[in-house]
Amino acid sequence: MATDFGFTPGTFLGNGLGRTGVITTPHGDIRTPAFIAVGTKATVKAVLPEAVAGLGAQAVLANAYHLFLQPGSDIVDAAGGLGAFMNWPGPTYTDSGGFQVMSLGVGFKKVLAMDAAGLADDDVIAAGKDRLAHVDDDGVTFTSHLNGDRHRFTPEVSMRIQHELGADIMFAFDECTTLMNTRGYQESSLARTQAWAVRCLAEHGRLTAERAGKPYQALFGVVQGAQYEDLRRRASRDLAGLRVDGSSFDGYGIGGALEKENLGTIVGWVCSELPADKPRHLLGISEPDDFFAAIEAGADTFDCVMPSRVARNAAIYSVDGRFNVSTAANRRDFGPLDATCDCYTCANYTRAYLHHLFKAKEMLGSTLATIHNERFTVRLVDDIRASIEDGTFAEFKAEFLGRFYSSRH
Repeated sequence: MATDFGFTPGTFLGNGLGRTGVITTPHGDIRTPAFIAVGTKATVKAVLPEAVAGLGAQAVLANAYHLFLQPGSDIVDAAGGLGAFMNWPGPTYTDSGGFQVMSLGVGFKKVLAMDAAGLADDDVIAAGKDRLAHVDDDGVTFTSHLNGDRHRFTPEVSMRIQHELGADIMFAFDECTTLMNTRGYQESSLARTQAWAVRCLAEHGRLTAERAGKPYQALFGVVQGAQYEDLRRRASRDLAGLRVDGSSFDGYGIGGALEKENLGTIVGWVCSELPADKPRHLLGISEPDDFFAAIEAGADTFDCVMPSRVARNAAIYSVDGRFNVSTAANRRDFGPLDATCDCYTCANYTRAYLHHLFKAKEMLGSTLATIHNERFTVRLVDDIRASIEDGTFAEFKAEFLGRFYSSRH
């Protein structure tokens, strides 16, 4: 669609879905598969942007909803866009706000790989939460979690906000349902998201022309459909075939809550329907087994707050599984968090020191733990990419997952 954005597939797995590739953006290339570090409010919490680059992240993702509320997308626009505002020179993503609609609407935490056993209720609300968002066919009215002000998001508003934020890759406004919604609601929601996709493409075209002096911003359509194969496949085909004034989506997001045990299957349904020459971003996952399943099924890029979020609570990823560095076992352990890790934290600090920082409630603990967890996650996906290129994916998957989850058995 534009000369400064594109995707070139590389090496494919034997199933024809999993692959490597390169996404070209105005601010640099992204070698895929790749984990995109989440900087929700234009910052990866507790970590300098220079450190995010140092740990190997190729791109960062920020949140349109949060930046709209604070400081305002117009301020980010005046600063020269998201990258300039946060001193990040590489590629940037923004999500549309659709996930926050689901989160505000039902009060559930930001976990999209869920267990849906026995659940089906369109009016469910998480315990102790109020419904802060109300969806209709035109858009969403919501109450700010910051000050109670009422706001209105429509596809056009989301496009304007994301154009002002200036990310290289942005997402069409969609309704993110939960696994608890009924089949009937999923069907009506899917039709709503499809109609919004048409409006997003139209407004994207208008704003791109209006802001012709700015670097091109790619727009990804978002595939919903929950756990239903026919809905996922239909949504994928509809979005892939969509043309508005001759323009189509530059890539695709795979959204919504996914049953963890069926994640690879669902991603496979979607990717088998989407064009092979456009990138696919799976929104909101970061567990090692999910990476392997999703990459094998055809997903190219991923984002998730989890590596940095759990780091601030002293939870550490290692090749031998996840552990809590603030437990007594680490008080006198003068080894690194992970002896196989090449991050700044593991090269310079010990488990005993991080144990001390968390016990003393020192902010540096969050910084060092976040650097490690983000590096662990970025490196894992980089290693998966390398294993596809050299033909050892199956062996690497068995070895890594066998060791990481061995403590569970």
